Amino acid sequence: MITFTLNGSERTFDGDPETPLLWVIRDVEKLTGTKYGCGVAQCGACTVHMDGMTRRACVTPISTAEGSDIVTIEGLAGAEAEAVQKAWIAIDVPQCGYCQSGQIMSAVSLLQTVPKPSDADIDGAMAGNICRCATYQRIRQAIHDAATSMEG
Repeated sequence: MITFTLNGSERTFDGDPETPLLWVIRDVEKLTGTKYGCGVAQCGACTVHMDGMTRRACVTPISTAEGSDIVTIEGLAGAEAEAVQKAWIAIDVPQCGYCQSGQIMSAVSLLQTVPKPSDADIDGAMAGNICRCATYQRIRQAIHDAATSMEG
């Protein structure tokens, strides 16, 4: 039995300990905001926060979640999350939207650690998130806008 916290609620999983966290989130917990993209931690669509750090849920065995605090896009909250979501909407970042939950999870994590990121900071933090629609310039601008909105 693996016990963890998911979006503020204690959960248990009694199954194969090698099951990827992504499938526990999507299939067992029925939270479908975290997406399956590549299955090899290269696209970022499955990004979640695990104990405050970004993790690729598609390659994270549920056994490593024992005692951890996991946050998905559905449970994302706080000043950084609100600023990022508002900035995303204000400049119409998504096109197809498939990668956006992973993009937002990474952007929020960046702003939690670097409140006023440079372009290099943003590029580094977002490098593992692929957007097939190529909205990278709008993503970068939205992160800058979110950071600016949090200053005042």
